[in-house]
Amino acid sequence: MTTQIGVLVMSYGTPESLEDVESYYTHIRRGNPPSAEQLKELKDRYEAIACGIFPLRENTDRQVQALQDALGRDNKDKDIEYICFQGLKHARPFIEDGVERMAESGIRQAIGIVLAPHYSVMSVGGYIKRAQEKAESCGIQMAFVESYHLHPKLIEALSRRVSAKLDQYEEAGANREDVRVLFSAHSLPERILSMGDPYRDQLLETSKAVAEQTGVTSWQFTWQSAGRTAEPWLGPDILDTLHELSKEQVEYVLSAPIGFVSDHLEVLYDLDIEAEAVASELDMRLMRIESLNSDPAFMAVLSDVVRDRAGELKAGRP
Repeated sequence: MTTQIGVLVMSYGTPESLEDVESYYTHIRRGNPPSAEQLKELKDRYEAIACGIFPLRENTDRQVQALQDALGRDNKDKDIEYICFQGLKHARPFIEDGVERMAESGIRQAIGIVLAPHYSVMSVGGYIKRAQEKAESCGIQMAFVESYHLHPKLIEALSRRVSAKLDQYEEAGANREDVRVLFSAHSLPERILSMGDPYRDQLLETSKAVAEQTGVTSWQFTWQSAGRTAEPWLGPDILDTLHELSKEQVEYVLSAPIGFVSDHLEVLYDLDIEAEAVASELDMRLMRIESLNSDPAFMAVLSDVVRDRAGELKAGRP
């Protein structure tokens, strides 16, 4: 008899249209509507992205479908059938909606995974908490993949992207050794450090692994996309880092946002528009590695860790 295992694929979410931006932003702000100025700024950012909003949402949809396809293709255990559901943090279908749909489909065992390789109690941990609470109320036994930041296939996929861009610099006449590689991820409040949170360490481990595999010695880690709150966030921000590199007379910079797995606002605006503008002002050449998106290599990473976790669940190790 075949056992159906639900796979809740979780991510941050994005609005489906400009009309949805206000409700989306209000949800991010825990029910507090943004000011007119804040709303305009966010809408302006979406409008500045050439691809617009709908492709951003469709990108996540494609990732979920690609994982479904990979799980079906890679599955060697014919006693298990994997069925993917989507759950978003700040947009519909919400995390709770995804779990409820699993329950309505008769799913009684499930694996949850976030489209983010690095764990923090303030990011991935929050997704897991919401999914777990809903799963318990729906009678679903649910296990989670907390991180996969050193999966060999992930390191390989990121390394290929770094190498490909360094090749482009060489083709343009620069020496690979003269290119500073900036690994980056979404900043979080500094207080996670006093909590013993693994987020920063995992990001540095991924950065080091990619640098070693690509032979890169000129690299550093920086942060980006910090929230605008009164408390301090992890830094330095990539814009400040670019200014510091300019003082060091670094001319070539490669942005490697390893904390993001797809093209979203933090990549297409914060890096491709905002950071690019700063680099241009500083007379620096800035390029960015391609995002993982629905790359089969990335889907293989997700498929591996989901099937491994399902095996543990089957063996009675939740």
